Amino acid sequence: MGMLDQADWGVFQRSETWKAFGIAVVLFGVIAFAGLSLFDSMDEIFESDAEPAPIPEIIVQSLNRTGIEDNYTTEGEIRLSELRGDVIILDLLAHDCSNCHAVQAHLEEYMDEWKQTADENGVGFHIVGYGAWYQESLEYLNESGGEYTVPLYPTGLGSTTSAVLEDGSTTDPVKLFTTAGTGQIPVVMVIDVEGYIVERQATGTPIGGWGEFDSSVEKALTGNVSLTMDDRIAWEEPSTSFVAVFVLGMILSILVYFSPCAFPVLPGFISYYLSLGAREDDLIKEGKLKTAMPSSWVIGTLAGLGMWTFFIVIGIIAFAMGEAFAQSGLIHYIAIGIAVLLIILGSIMLLGITSHVLGFVQKLVDRWSTTEMDETFTPRRNMYLYGIGYAAASIDCTAAAVLPFVIFLGTLGTSATISGLSGLMLGLLILMILVTVLVGLGRQVMINFLRRMTGMIKMVGSWMMIMAGVGLTIYLTQPEVVSTLFA
Repeated sequence: MGMLDQADWGVFQRSETWKAFGIAVVLFGVIAFAGLSLFDSMDEIFESDAEPAPIPEIIVQSLNRTGIEDNYTTEGEIRLSELRGDVIILDLLAHDCSNCHAVQAHLEEYMDEWKQTADENGVGFHIVGYGAWYQESLEYLNESGGEYTVPLYPTGLGSTTSAVLEDGSTTDPVKLFTTAGTGQIPVVMVIDVEGYIVERQATGTPIGGWGEFDSSVEKALTGNVSLTMDDRIAWEEPSTSFVAVFVLGMILSILVYFSPCAFPVLPGFISYYLSLGAREDDLIKEGKLKTAMPSSWVIGTLAGLGMWTFFIVIGIIAFAMGEAFAQSGLIHYIAIGIAVLLIILGSIMLLGITSHVLGFVQKLVDRWSTTEMDETFTPRRNMYLYGIGYAAASIDCTAAAVLPFVIFLGTLGTSATISGLSGLMLGLLILMILVTVLVGLGRQVMINFLRRMTGMIKMVGSWMMIMAGVGLTIYLTQPEVVSTLFA
């Protein structure tokens, strides 16, 4: 039977489908707004409480283009200390960072206007691009390709020792200026004539538009530090570099756990296993069960550990492939491919077509699981394997969120991968134990409700997958539209 033969085209004639569409529109709007403002919120949560101070010396290996960098370069380097006394916009960017291109486009649109304002006020003005993905070479930054064009303003490649602190030690500027030192870019900062950061933006599509950033540039270009003194932002090298990545992993765990591809059947499955406790004496007497049936919290823990196993494997793959992705120049196109895949999977699920991208994982789980009809029944092993299958099934609905997150972690290195996946895995374990214990306490009302709502949950999930795919495609190709819409 072909895939299209399974399609239920009559789904579009049912009122439930359009009720689900309305719910999905509301949910998607809320989630999209929250997602776009997430990094701004993270900036506030993890903002340094140190006293504001002038930025340290930053040394960038220049692209050495005639007429652009040559006026800034000393022995092949751009030193920000030589620009102290002028207003600087420091843009942390990368060749294959899609959101960075939106920042670059905005800076290039207004750079001439800002330069004219600076000249009228007798203030020096410079925009400096800092290559923040160190896997990308100097030559690669100097090569236009795909969505990337070499910036019109002075640009160079940074390193983990580009920042020189007052005591002479060196550190990574990315740790100093990105949210909690995670390395998440883009980050673009306005630095006043005394060297203080007075504005910082961590996305190419700010929810409120670019008005606040542009206003800060205008105030800084007056050269009057009394206008910007109250806006000065503190910075310091974080003691824990990947706290924000850990929190993002925790947030993502909620999406993964309550995936409409997997969650509707979970309470019923757990309830079945817990009900076997009433028959454990018979099972032990028959020799099928060696010990008593596990309690609800043990079952939840085992299932959670199974989910951990799945994501540990994903993390190993991310670590192995992250650098290759970062150097391939294909990250932007991989993201667009994921967006298109999301539209396809959402449409398939809405039409009632069975699709299991990671179905082979479930086959392996079924192969090694046992039932009470087998000679030996292994409930603990079964729940551990069920956790692996549950994680794989949830990916069918959450791939558009999980895959970019994992690829991003891989490009940041081992510490980020461990931190981000630890947050994801801890969140999943807590949720699995919590839901299992609730079911164990006899929350039959919740179980019955979820069973009745399975169809609606799947339809809402299908619409949201389609919307997310369309939205992600627009975000990656037309970021200014997204920014304007939500502003």
